[in-house]
Amino acid sequence: MENSFSQIINASNSVLVMLPTKPYFDQVAAALGLYLSLSTKKETSISCPADMLVEFHRLVGVDKITQDLGNKNMTMKFAGYKAADIEKVSYDIENGEFKLTVVPKSGFMAPTKDQVDISYSGISADTIILVGGANSSHFPILGKDLADAKILHIGTKALALTGNENVLSFARPAASVSEIVSALIFEGNFDLGADIATNLIAGIEEGSRGLKSFEVTAETFVAMANLMKAGGRRVLSERISRDNYPMGSIPGEKPVFEKTVPEQPVFSQAAPIQEEPEDAKPAPKDWLEPKIYKGTSVS
Repeated sequence: MENSFSQIINASNSVLVMLPTKPYFDQVAAALGLYLSLSTKKETSISCPADMLVEFHRLVGVDKITQDLGNKNMTMKFAGYKAADIEKVSYDIENGEFKLTVVPKSGFMAPTKDQVDISYSGISADTIILVGGANSSHFPILGKDLADAKILHIGTKALALTGNENVLSFARPAASVSEIVSALIFEGNFDLGADIATNLIAGIEEGSRGLKSFEVTAETFVAMANLMKAGGRRVLSERISRDNYPMGSIPGEKPVFEKTVPEQPVFSQAAPIQEEPEDAKPAPKDWLEPKIYKGTSVS
């Protein structure tokens, strides 16, 4: 099929995997699984407009997610350095390597290494894959000039578009986005290592609420079985609440001191103590004295 997912990826030179503005755990797991799989054969990058939450950090490759949309152009600036202090800037090519020289004015210091700020901009990918999301507002990238890049979307529901965006949808009903990504990886015979499979398993379990949602089908369990055969592991994480932390250890939270209630004396259910009658006679005096016993021996 001409517009099959595998054919589009195989014909691409570079791929950008894009997450929505506020991604769910399942969407991040699916995007990372796809990124790790495609990056073994294609120049692939992964981006998200928002910072990653703490709960996402158990996924392999989460440190590869950046907020930069592309690496087409590199920009270098000197943070905190006055441009008026620079006399001239020149460049040379030495042994095939680019060399940039910054010459400060007399009496001024050159920029320090700590002041060099390098960033990237511009989308050089010819294929952009949108993962998750519900409508075009979840992907600000759609409002930029994407030139001739092909845009694909993977999700459990089709992306609602408001403009003239040309997006090829690979959305299908499923219990999670990770389930769809795993199916596309298998269909395209893309790389599927243990880390990729582990990410997708975690996404399926989170997206399907522990395989208990109404969207779970036989295909969900087939995907789980195939991923486990590929070396994927189930990494179940306990939900951590504030009660798991010592009092006062959470920043910004005022410690709550509980009132200590003194322990009440515990009375046993023993028989009541009977008082001595008033007319009782005292015991004989010799009863309270030491007793001496004498014996006789018969020879």
